[in-house]
Amino acid sequence: MRFLEHVQAESARLVEVARTGLDAAVPSCPGWTVDDVVRHVAQVYVHKVEVLKRGALPDPWPPDFSDLETLQWYDDARTALIAALEAAGTETQTWTFNPRDSTSAFWFRRMAHESLVHRIDVEQAHEVITPIDPDLALDGIDEVLYPNVGGPWWEEGDTEFPIDATVRITAAGRSWTIRADATAVDVQQGAEGEAAAEIFGDPAPIYLWLWGRSGEDAIQTVGDPTVVRAFRGRISEATQ
Repeated sequence: MRFLEHVQAESARLVEVARTGLDAAVPSCPGWTVDDVVRHVAQVYVHKVEVLKRGALPDPWPPDFSDLETLQWYDDARTALIAALEAAGTETQTWTFNPRDSTSAFWFRRMAHESLVHRIDVEQAHEVITPIDPDLALDGIDEVLYPNVGGPWWEEGDTEFPIDATVRITAAGRSWTIRADATAVDVQQGAEGEAAAEIFGDPAPIYLWLWGRSGEDAIQTVGDPTVVRAFRGRISEATQ
């Protein structure tokens, strides 16, 4: 998948919509305006530029960005991110939060989805939603399940949703089976074994639901609805 092209396209659409009004409220991020979203993404982009440059987390972080004008800062950050990704290529060793991937390829993918999710935020704020590339949405289901949710983040049982159940997600011919309890979330490819609840449908609605950008009416489910809701709560903890 050409993740750099998605970073370029999604980040361009984000700021195109943002220019129509920074004061609009963002329904998926209560208390935030479009301005908050754009500044958040700009800071994420600048952070990843530093990560790619250093191969490690920048420390101290963050600098004081408060005096920067929102749209100009975003434009500069976007340009710098694209240049940093192009310079790094996909095989540079660097810091990531994926225990299975410490290459710069991780950031191509992560920044594509960061840009997409927040593009949706500003579009929802202005009620001008455009389609999501189905292949990118399908990949995004995989990415949010691992490493965002299914990683070594739960060993201390630090969750308000200590579900003890198996959930299955199926979209566009792919399936993921997720076993979750208070101290672990294990994600496996495929549809082996029984599941307490199954979520299925087209990739884009499932992607938006996983990221909290649509309600339960956007997906199709069978099985225990309380497990579905608890699973969504667990995802929200991992993706805040």
